[in-house]
Amino acid sequence: MIKIITDTTSCITPQMAQELGIPLLPQFIIFGSQQFRDDTELNSDKFLEKLKASSTLPKTAAPQPSLYSPIFEEFSRNGHGMIVLCPSTELSGTFRGASVAAHDFPTADINIIDTRSIGSGFGEMVLHAQRMANLGENTQTIIDAINQMAGRERLLFLVDTLEYLYKGGRIGGAKALVGSVLQVKPILELKNGRVEPLESQRTKHRALARFKQIIETDCPDGEVSHLSIMHGGNDAEANALAQEFKAHFNTSQIPVCFLPPAMLVHAGPGVIVVSYFKKA
Repeated sequence: MIKIITDTTSCITPQMAQELGIPLLPQFIIFGSQQFRDDTELNSDKFLEKLKASSTLPKTAAPQPSLYSPIFEEFSRNGHGMIVLCPSTELSGTFRGASVAAHDFPTADINIIDTRSIGSGFGEMVLHAQRMANLGENTQTIIDAINQMAGRERLLFLVDTLEYLYKGGRIGGAKALVGSVLQVKPILELKNGRVEPLESQRTKHRALARFKQIIETDCPDGEVSHLSIMHGGNDAEANALAQEFKAHFNTSQIPVCFLPPAMLVHAGPGVIVVSYFKKA
């Protein structure tokens, strides 16, 4: 059987991962000399509390190879193939950590995939891979399906400030907006795994209106799009947006989730992120 492995940047909760039998690796949040796992030691609410009290921006660290090794050892010993689904290498060192660990298991069937994504859309890829594995699909069929999904995803986000992306080094092509326009409300897109600018508006109200317009024009109708919303502590705003989209797209299922700490470090409080998949 093929085993699917991922990490907390998929927005899959530890409880859901345990129920599905998916090993879920933590990201690490570093405040000064203190380091916290984001699966058991620091949730998103506690992270925002610590962020407000901190005079410096925390750092993040990907799962160390030593965390993957016991999983690889157990699954290979039991004859399982493995697919490790990772967030974009432009945003996280997770792919590298898994790859280093895999070098110690040269005869094992370990496949490490850079999804070029992050967040709930990445999580949807993980869940789809798990469903396929449960149906007995082979490794290459699952990998091909995930790569196809990755090519159809669109991830848009509206941030209050570029400060967190800039200081955290995850700003990508949106660096062009930094400087005299730090006060604008940018609409950003994850494009080929990198943060890129899409549009900018002068006020949050105008930016949110344009953000909704882009999504309502581009996203397919119905549940085929797997539309989902993520937020940085502004759950009322995210849930209101979900209600609007439910009516517009004629769907009853739009998951809303609190971004995990490792994403909040870079996106910042107040961010709204929307993921959906365009039709094949």
